[in-house]
Amino acid sequence: MVLERGEIGDAWRARYDCLHLHTVRWLSGLPGYAIPRTYGSWPSRDGVVAYLREYARHHRLGVRTGSPVERIDRDGDGWVLGVDGGRIDAGRVVVATGYSSVPFVPGWPGTFSGELVHSADYRHGDPYRGRRVLVVGGGNSGAEIAVDLARAGAGAVLLAVRTPPAVVRRDTLGVPSQLLGIASTHLPVGAVDRIAATLRRLAFGDLAPLGLPAPERPYSEFLRRRVIPIVDVGLVAAVKDGTVEVVPALERFEEGTPVLADGRALEVDAIVAATGFRTGLEPLVGHLGVLDEAGVPLVHGSDEHPSAPGLHFVGYVVTLGGTLRLVAKQAEGLAKVAA
Repeated sequence: MVLERGEIGDAWRARYDCLHLHTVRWLSGLPGYAIPRTYGSWPSRDGVVAYLREYARHHRLGVRTGSPVERIDRDGDGWVLGVDGGRIDAGRVVVATGYSSVPFVPGWPGTFSGELVHSADYRHGDPYRGRRVLVVGGGNSGAEIAVDLARAGAGAVLLAVRTPPAVVRRDTLGVPSQLLGIASTHLPVGAVDRIAATLRRLAFGDLAPLGLPAPERPYSEFLRRRVIPIVDVGLVAAVKDGTVEVVPALERFEEGTPVLADGRALEVDAIVAATGFRTGLEPLVGHLGVLDEAGVPLVHGSDEHPSAPGLHFVGYVVTLGGTLRLVAKQAEGLAKVAA
């Protein structure tokens, strides 16, 4: 039984219009049904939604939509799920609600006098045409939204970055950067650091004067912070031609105005907070002792926590090899255990 709180693919359908998979089609399919070639090398948001729905039809999964699970509890040797005011009993439960579930907005001191939305509520740049917009967050969502705003004709686009991000090409001469991410787990950390640093230098040159200095050891930084590099789909060109300006991190609001880490006050009309998500698993399983302090599961795939046998988590590992690819591998391993 597959329970879905909304409709199949809703987590993707609710994201901004210009979103595409950052991983290549042929390394992103799920078990038993590959993403069709007609979706292109880098499937769009709508393409991913369509694929997920086709996947369910292909495998006759019979997903029970409109069925949000409220809580999971141990019941004897099995589990009981609270659903729609009722209960469902199961011997084994797989939680696969996704890493990016609940939008996170930092508690900046003060209040903003203009319009502030999280990236989860941003769709396209048309409403911001002619307006000054501050995008907060140096991840992929922030980079893509900044470029989308500039292309839509925003009056000015500023991208606030706290920690200079790693930046990679989506592919080089047709070879996806995802392949290096997959290989990284089999190579010495120092070697991956050197390869990644060299590829960035050759691809983009020195971006430090533009506010995007390169991490000295990009792969080591990823292992420490678990933040995916920016997959460049136009940010570097936009920063170089001045249509996107990189500024220091947003620190607070004073008299309704954003103030940056360097003390500079900005006059902007709107802010898009591309500040990430949380798993939101605490109401579901937080009482079971299976989450770390950030709300991320302590075990993944076929592994089981000693205090919660038969409870599994799929899709909560941040990886350079691609989330869908890892989900497929976790699913196959878990299916063997369940069988």
